[in-house]
Amino acid sequence: MSNEASFPLVWAPETPLPELPARAAHKIVVDKIYKSFATESGTLEVVGGISFSVEAGQTLAIVGPSGCGKSTLLGMLAGFNPPDRGGVLVDGVAQRRANRKGIVISQQGSVFPWLTVEENIAFGLNSGTPAQRLQIAAQFTELVGLKGFERRYPHELSGGMLKRVELARAFAVKPEVLYMDEPFSALDALMSLRMRNELVQLLREHRQTLVLITHDVEEAIHLADRIVVLTQRPATVKSSFDVNLPHPRKLTSPEAQSLKEQVLSELGL
Repeated sequence: MSNEASFPLVWAPETPLPELPARAAHKIVVDKIYKSFATESGTLEVVGGISFSVEAGQTLAIVGPSGCGKSTLLGMLAGFNPPDRGGVLVDGVAQRRANRKGIVISQQGSVFPWLTVEENIAFGLNSGTPAQRLQIAAQFTELVGLKGFERRYPHELSGGMLKRVELARAFAVKPEVLYMDEPFSALDALMSLRMRNELVQLLREHRQTLVLITHDVEEAIHLADRIVVLTQRPATVKSSFDVNLPHPRKLTSPEAQSLKEQVLSELGL
């Protein structure tokens, strides 16, 4: 986008890292990133030159057509897959690999089957005594509605409960950046709404930055400060919407419904 800073298209390890403009308080800067994959039928272009920025403490929701490359994009932002061209900066540093500043919550889930619920939630906590870590785990176990299941193992839980364990673990660690890929898709409507409300509160308390991939436009409006709409593959940024609605948000309000219609229109619906 024309108002973004311009950075070298390829960053080799020996290349000095570009610095963020002094005027910006960007937590994440995405500059003209591209990604393609080799297939039997030829090169598949997935991301076709995406640029945007995310301010510290901001929640950015990314929506787009199914299969347009949203999850591929998130993998590049989190440092799991390098872009073919362009770059991602986090706090002014090139994001070349995943690091402890960010946690990814994916659609597939990542709970450890050999640990109990409380042990899973306490796994990423590095400070305090074991008893203190378990106490923190207990707080977040209750937060996600799993009190009474602390000693259960993953194979004893439903799919929705497993997702709540994963969310609780991310909340407990309090990373600087949360990368979420359809985090509430496995939950029923009431639990999804509860978790979204709790997430809003936690983000307000701890000022974490959130990048959210979602197919649910109402979910994006509920959570996000800004919504980026992607095109069909190879994905580019089609449009961006600021969500200037105070929390707690009423999704039935005329303002929210108007924004929903605008986003859906950009998606061709």
